[in-house]
Amino acid sequence: MELLFLLLLVILMATALGSGFPVAFALPGSAIITIGIAALSGYIFSTGGDAFFSHGGPSQWLSAGVTNFRGIYWEAERDTLIAIPLFIFMGIMLQRSKIAEDLLVTMARLFGPVPGGLGISVVFVGALLAATTGIVGATVVAMGLISLPAMLRNNYSVPLATGTIAASGTLGQIIPPSIVLIILADQLASAVDQAGSIRQTLYKQTTGEISMPSDFSVVSTSAGEMFLGAFVPGMVLVGLYMVFILGFAIINPKSAPAVRSEGKFDRKFAIQVFVTLVPPLSLIFLVLGSIIAGIATVNQAGAIGAIGAMVMAGYRLREGKSLTYAPALLAILALLTIAVVVSFSGGINIKRLETSQDVLSLIIALIAVSLLLIAVFWSGWRTLNIEDTLRGVMVETAKTTCLVFIILIGAAMLTSAFRAFGGEELVKNFLQGLPGGFWAQFLVVMMVIFILGFFLDFIEIAVVVVPIVAPILLADPSANVTAVWLGVMIGLNIQTSFLTPPFGFALFYLRGVAPAVVRTIDMYKGVIAFIGLQLFALSIVGFFPQLVNYLPYRSSLMSETAPPPKNPSLQYCMENLVYADFQENGSTILAAIKSAEGLDVSYLPKDLQKDLADGFKMAQEAIPQMTAIVDAEIAVAAAAGDYRPIHRTVRALERDALRIDQTIEELQVIVSRAGPTGIYSAEQGARAQDKIDALQVQHDALIAQIPDEWAGVNKTFSEIQKVETKARLTYRRTVDKAYEPLMEVQMILADADKLAAKETEIVDLKEAINTLEPEAAVTQIEAVRSSVGEVEGASDIRKGLTAARKIMRGKTPDKSKALAEIDKSLAALKADLVWRSRGAKELLPQLSEYDAVVRNNIGLRQQPRLPDDLALGVASCLSGHRDISLNF
Repeated sequence: MELLFLLLLVILMATALGSGFPVAFALPGSAIITIGIAALSGYIFSTGGDAFFSHGGPSQWLSAGVTNFRGIYWEAERDTLIAIPLFIFMGIMLQRSKIAEDLLVTMARLFGPVPGGLGISVVFVGALLAATTGIVGATVVAMGLISLPAMLRNNYSVPLATGTIAASGTLGQIIPPSIVLIILADQLASAVDQAGSIRQTLYKQTTGEISMPSDFSVVSTSAGEMFLGAFVPGMVLVGLYMVFILGFAIINPKSAPAVRSEGKFDRKFAIQVFVTLVPPLSLIFLVLGSIIAGIATVNQAGAIGAIGAMVMAGYRLREGKSLTYAPALLAILALLTIAVVVSFSGGINIKRLETSQDVLSLIIALIAVSLLLIAVFWSGWRTLNIEDTLRGVMVETAKTTCLVFIILIGAAMLTSAFRAFGGEELVKNFLQGLPGGFWAQFLVVMMVIFILGFFLDFIEIAVVVVPIVAPILLADPSANVTAVWLGVMIGLNIQTSFLTPPFGFALFYLRGVAPAVVRTIDMYKGVIAFIGLQLFALSIVGFFPQLVNYLPYRSSLMSETAPPPKNPSLQYCMENLVYADFQENGSTILAAIKSAEGLDVSYLPKDLQKDLADGFKMAQEAIPQMTAIVDAEIAVAAAAGDYRPIHRTVRALERDALRIDQTIEELQVIVSRAGPTGIYSAEQGARAQDKIDALQVQHDALIAQIPDEWAGVNKTFSEIQKVETKARLTYRRTVDKAYEPLMEVQMILADADKLAAKETEIVDLKEAINTLEPEAAVTQIEAVRSSVGEVEGASDIRKGLTAARKIMRGKTPDKSKALAEIDKSLAALKADLVWRSRGAKELLPQLSEYDAVVRNNIGLRQQPRLPDDLALGVASCLSGHRDISLNF
């Protein structure tokens, strides 16, 4: 019965959408009607409202709906949705202020003399508008009104002209900042949590281990990472469009002729190009650059974009009048002043004004911020008074934002209903049952999304399909794809929904502004090539995941908040780079270790001598142990060829058997609650028992298909894997022990002068003990003790201070005993200074030379962050997909 109601849910949704019923009400309405019919049927024909639900019932569905509602509006983790109205505001403001129109006219004149130049200019402007507006409808309408007549006047092929405009208008869906990327990031954040739980459970079931290594976990994503991941694929798509138009023009010049410009390419035109092109590019740089550099979050970047668009509109709407550019120039001056002040002062903190320079920096910054606010309010006043632009933009922003959020809530209700009737399990079982593993599942999902694009808008696909299929795809360890890559792939696929008939919205927008001479069939013909190019771009990104993953990893590893080199997820790639370094510079590293072993350290304390000697010995073992890792890795790869097929077969059988076990457990609940005093009738209990018996037969049949040699083969391969795991852990322990003594001794010797400065503080402490009251003396001792604690390796010196503090805290403070302990600290300090001073002069430079050789290989794990060159290498390594399925 659950399948019947699931089918009813899908039919109701498809009928409502197909009839033109508003999406915002079609999705939740379908869910509410189906849930109501199922609950009522349960009361009338069975044991209650929950009878025909696979999971829970109407009350649980309502609770899930409330949870989803709260999640969208109140969860702090999902605050990236705030960026949606900001980017919508930015896009509509740029469109209403005719900046988009200026771009089209100027670029058409600039590219016109090139074969296919008008088409290339449309693509170029489409990419710029995508990076500033992201509003498909506004972009297509603007380009249709301005460029289409010009292209037709110049004898452009009608299909090529309409296809170029429609396809270029859709670039806003994949080139950041994009609303669809924000929505996908939000949906994938929840999917990652589910996928992580699924993978953790899978690891526990297949290995018996309670905890899964963190480098096998599913990595979450954010809107900022989605923006970074989509940037290169977006540029690839733009490049494909331009190459196609240029090639078409060369092969068939009559269909895309070059256009001679009516004006001259003089200084005046150059200034026009500068004024038209530089402000949007600057806005793109501020918005995307602030995200890429880690300076601003997506929400903050959205606010920057909204304010920037309003400032640009402020001078564009008042073009040709006095003081046209005054607010914009004032804003630029203020921003430059703030940048200069921050760069020279190293940051301004009103709570930490220590010098007159700090005060001066604060005053200048306050003046600059005031000027910036004046510029912003001035621009806002202009947009409000000129053609009531600001009011119109805010109304349109509110309408569009409300539509997006209502669809999000409706889709959450629909998804909850889909899961309540077992739809998610049905999809999961279908996908996991496909031959071919992850890539077969992925291709089916991509095909379904592409087909849905013929009928549904991008938001419906993103919020209905993604929550169902994304956890299944992300949980699969055989491909171990990143959430960013999956999101960008889905985003590229969803982009085709604007072009595919019969409900290609870009075609509708263009049809509304195209002249009567343009036939609808010509528009359909025109987009076919561009749909093919989008699918080609999808294939390129699928085969080369580095195009998506590299920038997010690069940004993460080179930011101020980059994970330390000890992070488990970095070890595999770090060790590959270190192995390459060992191969290239192994002799140099070994020579440096030998030279370090011969250093004179006899005057150091015995414990430091021993630690250094042990460290040098461990360092010599690092290269052979790294070789052992590589040998073990080769052995695993060699054994994997024969092991993989039987592993895949057995895991599939075990997965199917586990699914049956879960169904049996649910039926056993019915059996246990059936009877005169139970909630189920005896007949229902009997039917449930019959199903259990049949399922148990299926379960036993599946288990019987597991090859007899599986246990031995699995054990053998596990032993080979354990050798590799042990080799990696041994290497990591070795290099840590090899480098830690070096770090410690260097820090101790570097603090020699710092320690010498503490002698005066300790001497003065003796006078304080003699003259001050015990309580004040304790405070003074504590201050000096903390000061000495700032010196590396000063624990012996602190012992006397600690003892003196304890004596003075006692019921009967004894100043003479306290002074004796202070003298012990002074003696220890003087003794330390003897060998520290000599070590700082003689040994420290030699250890620094040794450190320079081993820091980025043997000592890499102990560094606070990855060096830039290694961070780039690790980012490149992490960008590919690594199959980890044999560990499950």
